[in-house]
Amino acid sequence: MTTPPHRSRLTFHGPLSETRADALVQRLTRHHPTTVLDIGCGSGELMLRVLAAAPEATGTGVDLDPDDLARGRKAAADRGLASRARFLEESATATTRGPADLVLCVGSSQALGDRLPEALGELRRLVTDHGRVLLGEGFWQRTPTPDELSRMWPDAAVTDHHDLATLIGLAVEAGFRPEWTETASLDEWEEFESGYLADTEVWLAENPRHPLAEETRQRVDRHRARWLAYRGVLGLAYLTLVPTA
Repeated sequence: MTTPPHRSRLTFHGPLSETRADALVQRLTRHHPTTVLDIGCGSGELMLRVLAAAPEATGTGVDLDPDDLARGRKAAADRGLASRARFLEESATATTRGPADLVLCVGSSQALGDRLPEALGELRRLVTDHGRVLLGEGFWQRTPTPDELSRMWPDAAVTDHHDLATLIGLAVEAGFRPEWTETASLDEWEEFESGYLADTEVWLAENPRHPLAEETRQRVDRHRARWLAYRGVLGLAYLTLVPTA
């Protein structure tokens, strides 16, 4: 292999186990959605699983990454879902793709607004009155220390996230009730972060003198240091939200 590999060990681009994904799909299809909108869909794995479980539904995934969208289209074709799944390379800002019976927004609320209340308002606009929203959103499990913040992402600040109670309160203020609240486990985080780096770590071990090795090594080491800094501090909530009348 001559270049660093793609992340082949990730099913989902986030801390989501197969067990939790199965439970989410079962819950989200209980109300028989016929339209699904996936904001910041990536390769759309969760949307495709929803479509497989809801044979009357069609889905639209919106993202800006052409490579992820291409993988989503291929996966849809491979699973016989191409006629029911669209993957669109476009911004979700002020999107006109809704309203949909089910809106998925996992780790991508920033695509709808710079501030969470704004994004939640957009989600309320994008879901039908009897639909559901799945919001996957970061929250602080505890307040990070200044030292921890200095080792996270660039310019990390306490104000980057809320605690879980505040997050749910903002969803209620935006016109939702939380049907189901769950949070990613440490095992899910470690599986995701390890899977994110695993292929590249093996490539580095096998190609230590490759022209791209040093640049790749620095990038991987930087990513690992960051996630070890927020390990056990940053959480991810999966909120199944019901719009209020």
